[in-house]
Amino acid sequence: MMLNSKTLSADTWLERLESSNYTYLLLFALSMGETLILPIPIEAILIPWMLRKPEKRWVIAAVALAGNITAASLGYWLGALAMDQWGDSLIQLFGGAEVYDSFATELKENGFMSVLAVGITPTPLQIAMLAAGATGFSFVLFLLAVALSRSVRYFGLALLVQVAGDAAMKLWRRYSRQLGAVLLVLAGVWVWFTFFR
Repeated sequence: MMLNSKTLSADTWLERLESSNYTYLLLFALSMGETLILPIPIEAILIPWMLRKPEKRWVIAAVALAGNITAASLGYWLGALAMDQWGDSLIQLFGGAEVYDSFATELKENGFMSVLAVGITPTPLQIAMLAAGATGFSFVLFLLAVALSRSVRYFGLALLVQVAGDAAMKLWRRYSRQLGAVLLVLAGVWVWFTFFR
C-alpha cells in the first residue's frame, strides 16, 4: 500500500488519536514511552494537539506529566534493582558508559539540581533515572525534581500555545504534512538502529 500525503499528515494522525475512546490513555502511554525509551520528544505531539484543541491544553499537559512521572518512577527502580544484573546493557541502550558516568558524577556533586536540569532540557531522562536509582539518590527528591522540571516543560508549552495561538496554528497547518513524514522517517530509523543494526 502506498502512503499518500493525507496518510502522512500529522493532522490525520491527531484526528485519529482524538477520535479514539482511549485518547488520554494513549497520551499517557506515549509519554511513558518517550520517558523510558522513545527518542522523539513528546512535544512533537503535544504542540500540534494543543494548537488543535486549545480548550484541552491543560488536560493534555497534565496527562503527559502523569505518564512522565510514572515512567520516571519505573526507571528509577530499574536503576536501583537491576543495575547489578543488567547495568551494562541498560547503559548501552541509553547512551553509553561515558554518558552514564558523567551524569552519575554530576548527580553526586549537584544532586537535585542536576535532575532538575535534565528534566527541563530535551536531554533524555533515561540515564538520570538509572543513575539516580543505582546511586541511591533520594527517590522523593528525584520525583520532585522530575515533576517540577517536566511541569515547566508541559505547562509552559500550554501557556505558549495560549499566547501564540493563531499564528502558531497557521504555521502548523502549513507544515503538518512535512512534519508527519519526518516523524515517520525518524521512528523508522530509530527502530532500525535499535533492533536490526
